[in-house]
Amino acid sequence: MIAAQYFAMLSPVDLMGRMPSSIAQGLIWGIMALGVYITFRLLNIADLSVDGTFSTGAAITAMMIISGVSPIIALIVAFLSGILAGMVTGLLHTRLGIPAILAGILTQYGLYSINLAIMKFQANQAISVDKFNLVISGRDISAALVVGGIFAICVVVALYWFFGTEMGMALRATGCNSTASKAQGVNVGFMTVFGLALSNALVALAGGMAAQYSGFADVNSGRGAIVIGLAAVIIGEVIGEAILGKKLNFAGRLAFVVIGGIIYYIVYTIVLWLKIDSNLMKLFTAIIVAVFLAVPYLKGKTKNSFRAAKKNAIKGGE
Repeated sequence: MIAAQYFAMLSPVDLMGRMPSSIAQGLIWGIMALGVYITFRLLNIADLSVDGTFSTGAAITAMMIISGVSPIIALIVAFLSGILAGMVTGLLHTRLGIPAILAGILTQYGLYSINLAIMKFQANQAISVDKFNLVISGRDISAALVVGGIFAICVVVALYWFFGTEMGMALRATGCNSTASKAQGVNVGFMTVFGLALSNALVALAGGMAAQYSGFADVNSGRGAIVIGLAAVIIGEVIGEAILGKKLNFAGRLAFVVIGGIIYYIVYTIVLWLKIDSNLMKLFTAIIVAVFLAVPYLKGKTKNSFRAAKKNAIKGGE
């Protein structure tokens, strides 16, 4: 009886009505996930500063728009602020010898106070969609989908082009094998700082877009961003490899990272639709990330087990 009442409360029409908004938000967080992808996969660095950088992008965007600056210019400045934040993390790591994970934590910790100061020591600042002509807004989902899609495509194309250049390949080589790259004349320290700067720039850009979409900036808006970014990266990779297999090239990986962000938000929406307490979402996110992280390992282990069993069977037959 209780189960029947519970399912009676769930409306498929309501769920479908929420999907466009989920996809729009997924596109924004997919751009953020591309920033995480650069450090996590290409540089092989766990950069925890993104939680603070996302909020920085949101705070700067909101305050500049409130001050009368064009929303587009505000996003550009947010992008530049991400570059500075990433450079701080990179310099702490390369010049002061602080481990990358600790350098990211220090930057994130410091950015909390900076973000508060940017927002005039208020926890949040509202942006009225009725007063300002925002680039992307949750009030117009159709337009938000188009704008978010255009931004995501442009970022994927730009990254694909850049990582095909000599500098981009040097950055990728730094993450693959810094010792060999250094022997080939690559300035490993510079490439690490540059990669962190580019990563955080995309994160801050996504933060600015998220602030415009939601209509406000909050000092805690970036909390958990690194986990969501990792979830998008891992979900995108697993699905991309499942669909395309060995045909999945670098451009495809970048595209599937964005798709991973969309899928994450669709799952998030389904969880809320199921009337599950939103406070438990972090637990679900952790479970999702753990499951998708384990999939490649378990898949490889299963293949090895089958190979070993096949060899044993052949030997037994002999």
